[in-house]
Amino acid sequence: MKLKYSMLAAGVALQTFLMTGNVLAATAEEMAELDTTRTCVGALKAGNAEGTIPEWSGKWQGVPDHVNFEGTGNHPVDPYPQDTPLFVITAQNMDQYADRLSAGQKALFEKYPNSFQMPIYESRRDFRFPDSVCDVTRQNAQNAKLVDEGEGVEATTGGILFPFPKTGLELLWTSSIFTYRPWTEELISDNAYVLENGNINWGRVKSRNLAPHLKPDTSGPTEGQSSFYLNETILPERDRGEINTGMEFWNHTKQPRQSWRYDPGTRRVRQSPEYGFDMSFPGTGGSITVDEVRIFNGSPKRYDWKIVGQQEMYIPYNAYRLHSNEIKYSDLLTPGHANPEHMRYELQRVWVLEANLKGDYRHIYGKRHMYIDADTWFMVMADNYDARGGLWRTSMVNYFYAYEAQTWQAGVGFYHDLQAGSYLAFNLVNEQPKAYTLNRGTLTDRDFGPQAARRAGL
Repeated sequence: MKLKYSMLAAGVALQTFLMTGNVLAATAEEMAELDTTRTCVGALKAGNAEGTIPEWSGKWQGVPDHVNFEGTGNHPVDPYPQDTPLFVITAQNMDQYADRLSAGQKALFEKYPNSFQMPIYESRRDFRFPDSVCDVTRQNAQNAKLVDEGEGVEATTGGILFPFPKTGLELLWTSSIFTYRPWTEELISDNAYVLENGNINWGRVKSRNLAPHLKPDTSGPTEGQSSFYLNETILPERDRGEINTGMEFWNHTKQPRQSWRYDPGTRRVRQSPEYGFDMSFPGTGGSITVDEVRIFNGSPKRYDWKIVGQQEMYIPYNAYRLHSNEIKYSDLLTPGHANPEHMRYELQRVWVLEANLKGDYRHIYGKRHMYIDADTWFMVMADNYDARGGLWRTSMVNYFYAYEAQTWQAGVGFYHDLQAGSYLAFNLVNEQPKAYTLNRGTLTDRDFGPQAARRAGL
């Protein structure tokens, strides 16, 4: 693995930050690179020496002229319909590409040598963020800071947090709570827990999400709630009508996550204290924890965080076809892993972030590696290790550029349990009449919280 970031430097920077509380602002040289050698959010514009990663073009914002997209709520439309795989990585040739594969990908090849494959497509870097994101990012590069030992942040909303992260906690915040994602999100999605023998336990959820600070062309201080969520269970039948709702804030110490659960059996709403961390995510049969939805979310306090480095890796990318309504679940959800024919991987630059469990805390994962797309700052993959150091679970979230939101949208996530031989396909939309309804703007804070759960449950 060829890393381009000094672990020693990252450790010293983190130690200095925690001891002094100083803002680790971007240097004058780094600021000069924004919009010149780097994109406005800090990604290197140049391609790699081999030409296998192209120069960033950023030529499209919103819907490209050649794409017939009929608006939000419709299934994604591929802007690269002519693309075919350049080559396919298999268990038989994986050694040729080992330095660009994660430990989890290698483990999937070893566990499923006759079926797991990775079709590699031409790397594409054609979409860009709105100009308002660029403006805010420049402000944050100089003024944003973490507070309360990394449990909180003081910054300007509407952009990227740390385009030049100096510590693991800066990278974590930039790629989790502070990503530039859609403002409002509404969908009904299917969850499939695929057992080792190929049998499937089904779930279905109606979801609403609101991030008030991400309303397009707006910015402001990190005050009030950072986001709201409400998930209503439709399947399985035994849990039908259960509602989980809550809100996040900008400082996990001063204002921890608040969450409530509506029980249709008792028709009562109860607060869920300390909802998060390694609690089982509702409706997934214990296959994922609350804090690994979209790779990681919530308070970072149980782990020590460090930047391992940057490297080139094959990651799921531009995953439009995977969400097509022409793909049936019976074809997509094969035993062990998703059908490789519907996957798309590209060679891209990623940040590698490592989390090690602190000695005075507990969590089912003792160590975690997270892989963050350097162009978009979204977490795309993770390898999660048990308390003895064994690789237990590996996951990947398939993103695509959502034209209507002018940013990237998290699509289906595949969460593999390497020990059980099972996996969870999370947030499937292929067989739903609608896909992701984004930035419609009709949600308000009144649609969330205990009163909203009670109204929805009646």
